[in-house]
Amino acid sequence: MSDTKNSKFQVEVGSRISRLPPYLFGRINKVKYDLRVKGIDVIDLGMGNPTDPTPKPVVDKLAEAALDPRNHRYSVSNGIVGLRKEVAKKYKKKYGVDLDPETEIIATIGSKEGFSHLCLAMLGPGDTIVVGDPAFPIHIYAPAMAGANVIRVPLGNDQAFLDRIEKVFSELYPKPKLLILNYPHNPTAMTIEPEFWDRAIEMCRRHGVMIISDFAYGEICFDGYKAPSFMSAAGAKEIGVEFTTMSKSYNMAGWRCGFCVGNAEMIKALATIKGYYDYGMFAPIQIASIIAMRELGDTPGEQAKIYEARRDVVCAGLDKLGWTYERPRASMFVWAKINPAHFQKDEGTIDFCLRMMVEGKVALAPGRAFGENGEQYVRIAVVENEHRLKQAMRNLDRALNPRAVKAKRVKASV
Repeated sequence: MSDTKNSKFQVEVGSRISRLPPYLFGRINKVKYDLRVKGIDVIDLGMGNPTDPTPKPVVDKLAEAALDPRNHRYSVSNGIVGLRKEVAKKYKKKYGVDLDPETEIIATIGSKEGFSHLCLAMLGPGDTIVVGDPAFPIHIYAPAMAGANVIRVPLGNDQAFLDRIEKVFSELYPKPKLLILNYPHNPTAMTIEPEFWDRAIEMCRRHGVMIISDFAYGEICFDGYKAPSFMSAAGAKEIGVEFTTMSKSYNMAGWRCGFCVGNAEMIKALATIKGYYDYGMFAPIQIASIIAMRELGDTPGEQAKIYEARRDVVCAGLDKLGWTYERPRASMFVWAKINPAHFQKDEGTIDFCLRMMVEGKVALAPGRAFGENGEQYVRIAVVENEHRLKQAMRNLDRALNPRAVKAKRVKASV
């Protein structure tokens, strides 16, 4: 046997890997894993991973389709035609948008895969994209893996934010190729009104910049708010595409079924890349997804009500902790600024979250993992049931305010 320890052979990491910053969530997940191996119950509010079950009719259809040998063969990388037609029907009914299933819709293995491959199709060394900060990590990493430069602009949802972006467009040469926008936003849950898209499209058209809209949380809305689709704005199809997913609205995160719709040339570019990389999703998943959209139209709204109630539980707990936040109108997250008194000396947000896993048995997503402007914030995913969320907030209170908790207990016992 060869002695690999003394071997001179070394694996050289490619330039794409070396361009990537440290994946801070890996550190968080390692601590969480180690605690759970020891039998410690860590309430995980760090990942936006739905815990509610996929609707039974969808699961039943998957099982039925999986028994048909005709569905065991390779599928097609752009999605079966029935699925693409169903997406077109949904966009027409919900947003009033006409889409051609053949040229303006493609199915993806989750929106994350589609976004990453679209970046490979459209970007290369010397190209530049613009994204808000903080941002969902793949919005930074996928362009970097494609060899492009990423310019981060402090996030907003107003004209001032667009002005900051336009300043980059005007001063940078060559101009950026893509602008990535994400509303309802992950991690901050920031939302917009329809006129935002009109102004963004007008600005990008003047500068010759294309838009990618990440609309993954578009159907998880609260308090009567309705998130506007990029595609519903005039001129959207001429200047960009939008990604959606079955993950959140139908509790199908592990099924990995998403879509990209809009500009035919961008769809064609994504289809070309996917044709080399994959053979599409397992056909029964696509068939079951058709049933979800066709027969379970009320499910996204019902799921949104569940998340709304959970949001209220978390916000009540944050009020007791003295943390500040804007009550989210959409998504499955609460973005909260930590009470400065709860930091230890020289402690940053990442170390704070690591400490809360050990002392509070609660996993939170550190805002710094989403960008520099996320420091002092945490993202709290409202994915657990209300009982578990209340327990998580009590755990944090005990860990951060031990004297106050002890005083309450003494007073109650007198």
